[in-house]
Amino acid sequence: IKIILQVLNVLRLKPRCTDNHTFVTKTVGVGQSVTLTCTRQRSIHKETLYWIRLVSGKYPEFLGGTHAFEYDGIYETPHITAKQGPGTFILQFHETQLNDSGFYYCIKVNQLNMEFMNTTFLRIEGPEPDVIDIIQVPPSDPEHPGDSVSLQCSVLSDSEKKTCPEQQHRVFWFRAGSDESHPRLIYADGNNQDECETKPEAQSLQKCIYSFSKTVTSSDAGTYYCAVATCGQILFGNGTKLDIKGNYRTFFIYSFNNIYLFKFRIWLKRLEITLHYIVTACKLTFHILKYNFIFFLREMRTRWFILHQLSAREKLREEMQKHHKRRRSTLMSGLLQEINNTLNLPIFGNIPFSSLTHRVAE
Repeated sequence: IKIILQVLNVLRLKPRCTDNHTFVTKTVGVGQSVTLTCTRQRSIHKETLYWIRLVSGKYPEFLGGTHAFEYDGIYETPHITAKQGPGTFILQFHETQLNDSGFYYCIKVNQLNMEFMNTTFLRIEGPEPDVIDIIQVPPSDPEHPGDSVSLQCSVLSDSEKKTCPEQQHRVFWFRAGSDESHPRLIYADGNNQDECETKPEAQSLQKCIYSFSKTVTSSDAGTYYCAVATCGQILFGNGTKLDIKGNYRTFFIYSFNNIYLFKFRIWLKRLEITLHYIVTACKLTFHILKYNFIFFLREMRTRWFILHQLSAREKLREEMQKHHKRRRSTLMSGLLQEINNTLNLPIFGNIPFSSLTHRVAE
């Protein structure tokens, strides 16, 4: 929500919720199709509608936009389509994926005003893994540089909960050092377990032990995590902290010498986030301006067509009037000539029609 408000602040839009703002939750399985609907009311104002997706840990994502009036534009991604429906603006998902889970906002924009029409939380359910628990046992004593250390990870699974086809466990080892913000991958064990045994009291329960060995140095201190990948998910253990004697003084000197480098990394991260906000704001502004420009072109084309039709009608009317005048003049001249030929009356100059009529009557 904070990210959306910051984007709106950059765009200088005034967000508000409508009285009929709704929040719904939809749950579907992986591979199913689902449609999200937003009401679209026809309006004389230059209003536009947008679908925005917000996933935790990511920036807002633009999925499509349209006008309040009838518009046949369609936004398509590999499995998401945004288009108009009868009185609606819909977002269609074809064969949903696990990463489609998130919040979906329908937003109506009218110049500098923005309204949140509705909010939908879409939850995608996948097959449940058969792993019940992941247990890591830490070493009993601190290690010294040059020692060989073996870390163990016990994975407890239930075969009756096996829902994934050809389900296999892949084990990965991660290490989070004192100077690192996130764990990093250090070893992949594949799907080969060192030792597996079945519980006598429950034949469906199985316990497999995975080992990771290495010769440690002073820089190997940190927390080691065992992670199991199964059913499209990654499950982490509780972690094992490995202490290396003689490492504290080296770490202190390293941290002291690199404190400015750490601050510089923080500054770069903030700069990256700020630039991303600006790029997102520019994209939204571009789409809004594009729709307004298309509407302006259509409006100018309509006005030009109307003026062109009026001008053509005026010209036709003038031509008809000239034609009628010429026709009346031709008929009058022919009539006078016929009377002259019949009565052998000399006609000099322009004789009024009333006088000519009187003479013919005599």
